[in-house]
Amino acid sequence: MAIENYGDSVMGEFSRRHFLKAAGIGTARLLMARRAKAAGGQTRPNILFFLVDDQRNNTLGCAGHPIVKTPNIDLLAAEGVRFQNMFVTTSICVVSRASILTGMVARSHSIPTDVPSVAPKTTEALYSVLLRQAGYRTGFFGKWHVKMGRELNPDDWFDEFERIFRHPYFKEQPDGTTRHEAEVIGDRAVDFLKLQPKDQPFCLSLWFNSAHAEDGDKRPGIGYYPWPKAVDGMYGDIDMPAPRLCAPAIYESQPQFLKESINRSRYFWRWDTPEKYQTNMRAYFRMISGVDHVLARVLAALKEQQLADNTIIIYSADNGYYMGDRGFAGKWSHYEQSLRVPLIIYDPRLPSEQRGRLVESMALNIDLPSTFLDWAGVEIPSQYQGRSLASIVQGDTPSDWRHDFFCEHVGLSPNLTWEGVRAERYVYARYIDQEPVYEFLHDLEKDIDQLTNFVDNPAYREVLATMRRRCDELVRHYGGPMLPVEERYSKQQPKKRKSGNNRE
Repeated sequence: MAIENYGDSVMGEFSRRHFLKAAGIGTARLLMARRAKAAGGQTRPNILFFLVDDQRNNTLGCAGHPIVKTPNIDLLAAEGVRFQNMFVTTSICVVSRASILTGMVARSHSIPTDVPSVAPKTTEALYSVLLRQAGYRTGFFGKWHVKMGRELNPDDWFDEFERIFRHPYFKEQPDGTTRHEAEVIGDRAVDFLKLQPKDQPFCLSLWFNSAHAEDGDKRPGIGYYPWPKAVDGMYGDIDMPAPRLCAPAIYESQPQFLKESINRSRYFWRWDTPEKYQTNMRAYFRMISGVDHVLARVLAALKEQQLADNTIIIYSADNGYYMGDRGFAGKWSHYEQSLRVPLIIYDPRLPSEQRGRLVESMALNIDLPSTFLDWAGVEIPSQYQGRSLASIVQGDTPSDWRHDFFCEHVGLSPNLTWEGVRAERYVYARYIDQEPVYEFLHDLEKDIDQLTNFVDNPAYREVLATMRRRCDELVRHYGGPMLPVEERYSKQQPKKRKSGNNRE
């Protein structure tokens, strides 16, 4: 598909006129749906959840990106609500996806001696389990990638469940052709919707591998970032601008342990030469646009099955992404490029005056399951650590909404095991696998790019003390300090360590 035709052809499948025509429904129906009892059936909204991989918050057209084309996601934002400050509590897909399922941060849902494996006791309250018990038809297609014991079977938590992973990205079909994993996920979604009973609500989770690199194939472009055929040629004539934070001095300013971390080693896989950077950035953006193309097809199926007027659509990602900024690749560490992800919520029942809003309130990946249950009228478990975003989507932010949150990375030692607090102005992180512990303190008001570490600045002595205490408080709240690094990893088999467990 040629780049100049991409937006028009897809938007023809899923147009504003045909799909987003629910402005007159009003808040009364919204409140009724939220308060509906579990037996309520038809009044409860359907939930359609798109989760992509390795996408930070600003790589969407609606977020102002000058190159990436995502017309269908942009349309959801124009008619829905986009969260400007959406974060993950742990920036790695295997843990972030577990946090979304369980509603808990990593140290609360993980087995301490086998991070990031999910503790069996937490699986009783997965959002899919509770929605299924409440009468929802539940489906999951795509990248599962949640570490759980052999005794736990995801098939028991969904009515329909299929892992669709990226090895390889192109899946051979019965007729001998191949289809991209994103397209296969779209195929399964369409089939699911075609069989949806009209008198039963559904929750369909579509979790993509895209836009994760194929790390087993480091050939630039289609080898490393394989894109669906539908977006062939996109961005081919566009010169990719260099990363905004690519000055060598920024990399050189990092502590040695970060300069030697996986954030740096994977930089040489992806971005280290001008030619490789140009090729891989075009391929990476094609993968994002490929998901947008699949999203359009799924939403067209919603309309065809007459399900659109009562289906809430969520679009988010499991972690952010360094695209050469700071001389880094991947995610894992504490900077904004790693922690920030997109979040768009489109609710067709919202009145017209509540649409197209940009929300400043802090949202977290662990808020999503609470939100899903709230929409369904299902009681939110006390073990959930996030909060429902439903009232914010309606335009009513609670007066006691959070002003900071706990974040961590507990499964990639050495060099990237840390815990911290991201507040509205200040960011504090301490890398607990270093000796002595290495601390960062950033002032986003004075240094939005986090180029300065204020830990040793006397003027920030009180701020540092406050952020340390807050981190200690949240560590205790979420289950206490993790085991010492050497003890935690000595209890694992050497084969499982791989310098710190799964690196996805």
